Parts: sequence; C-alpha cells; structure tokens
Amino acid sequence: MRFGWVGCHAEGLPALEALLDAGTPISGLVTLRPELAARRSGAVDYAPLAARHHVPLYRVGNINDADGHEALRALDADIVFVIGWSQILHAPALRLARTGMIGAHASLLPHNRGSAPVNWALIRGERQTGNSLIWLAEDVDGGAVIDQTAFCITAYDTCASLYERVAASNRDMLLGLMPRLVAGERPGRPQPAGDEPVLPRRRPADGRIDWGQSSRAVYDFVRALTRPYPGAFSRLEGQRWTVWHTARVPSANGTGHLGTPGAVLGPVVSPLEAACGQLVACGEGAVVLLELEADDGAVLRGRTLSEQPWTGKRWSNADEATS
Repeated sequence: MRFGWVGCHAEGLPALEALLDAGTPISGLVTLRPELAARRSGAVDYAPLAARHHVPLYRVGNINDADGHEALRALDADIVFVIGWSQILHAPALRLARTGMIGAHASLLPHNRGSAPVNWALIRGERQTGNSLIWLAEDVDGGAVIDQTAFCITAYDTCASLYERVAASNRDMLLGLMPRLVAGERPGRPQPAGDEPVLPRRRPADGRIDWGQSSRAVYDFVRALTRPYPGAFSRLEGQRWTVWHTARVPSANGTGHLGTPGAVLGPVVSPLEAACGQLVACGEGAVVLLELEADDGAVLRGRTLSEQPWTGKRWSNADEATS
C-alpha cells in the first residue's frame, strides 16, 4: 500500500508529521509553489518535514493543471491524503490515485459545506463545529464520511484556536484510520441529504465591520477573521485599521443602544495592560478595541491604544463609502 500527500495549510502539518513518525509509507508530498503559498492564509512550508523524512517534495501551481497531474502520477499512490488544500480536485486528478483520495473538511458534514467553514461558523455565532474525514468525490464536500470529531466553540475561541483543534483531529482520525487502510478496508458512509446552501468564498474585502450589528456579532466577526487571516477592518477619519482583537460589552437589558453605532465612547483603562483599549458603540451594546494595526504596519494596543484622543469620533459603517 502506497500513500501520497497533498497539502499546504497548517491544519495538515501535525497529521503528516505523525504519520511519517509512525513509519507510514508516504511516497511523496505535493504542495504549492512558494509564491502562491505566500498568498494563502495559514500556509506553512512543508519542505523541512519532507527533508527530515527523505520524502520527495513536488511544488505545483494548480493540482488540476499539467504540473499537478505530473506530481500526482509521480506519487504512484494507492491513496492520496488531501489535507489543508484549497483547490478543488477535478475528476481527472481524482483518478490519479488507485483506490481513492481522502480529504478533511472543517465542519460536521453535511452542515457547512463549502468555503471557510471555521470562519463562517464563528461569524454566524455557532456554538459547535467539528471536522469530517471523507473520501473525495466530484460532488464537492459530498463524499462518503469516514470519521468525524465534534468540538464546542467557546466564547474565547478564534479562527486560529479552532484550526489548532481541527489540525489535532486530523492527526487523531488519520492515525486511527491507518490500520484499516493498510488492511485493505475502505470505510465510509454516505452523507445524509441536506438542503443547506454551499458556503461562499470569503475574500479580504469581505472583512469590513458593520457597527450597526450587535456587540456579539461584531465580536464574533473580528475573532473569525483574526490572524492568520487578513482581519476585520474599518476606518476612522479616513485611516484604515485592521481590528485584530476585541472584547464584548453587552448592554444592560440586551436591547439598548449605548450610542450611535461606530461612535467612540471613550478610553478603557485597566491595571492589566492587555485590557486597555477604546470603547465603541454597536447596534446593541459595545466592544472594546484591544489591538489595531494601521496599513503602514503600526500597531496600537494596551495603554498606547487607550491614550488615543478618539472620544466622540466615529468609525465608518459597512454601508458607507470609504474608498
């Protein structure tokens, strides 16, 4: 039994390392060319791990193009693991593994099929998500489910912390699956029918904050898009700022307004440096801005942020022209 690997995202690295450390016969690794990986949020360099285990490394631009097919043929694999890879494999590529290809999708399928499931789960305020190991099929995210792991979304999780749990579940599920694959089994159960729309792709421009939403929605939006993603953003007096970290301040009765949405209500000063910031009104409640970054790379946090003379100024709403 020969195995291959396709990946470029951090969510696949712990699983690949665990399989190689366990002596899994992985014949080669396909990843993105460096200039393309640099444009992907969460991409990591697989070269050091490949070199340490003496595994051939193939860099491609698109898995469905000639160079991608050539790399898959070079793997000469019975099963190819496609973990942490954003390009959809088309039928000709899927046929280049003798038994099939196994992928992971960071949700409890069939819920949240499509792009950026972790980010969307946070944006939508969901309180549970998970990870699904599946056989890849032409129906995107619709293949037979091999295994699933569920986990709660806490009030303190971010996209980064959830992807760490996704990565750990990839490792654990694949290590548990390997003996069955080596024995020649092909486990899997069809997904139940669902009528949810497929999640759309998210782009950096989709990160504009709508201050008219509730403090919970704004807080969830920021933590869904924080590092390693491009971040949520807004403008204050024409200056664009990326908002990396906030804290939520609900209104007393859950329905009241603390001020005009986007208005800076004043500084927040705390003996704890990390709790200092600027209080901003939302459609309901408010959030404390705890870490900001300007387009020139200047970062404001702690007392430096709380000392900004912004009281009474207003952040731009999502529906206002700010370009």
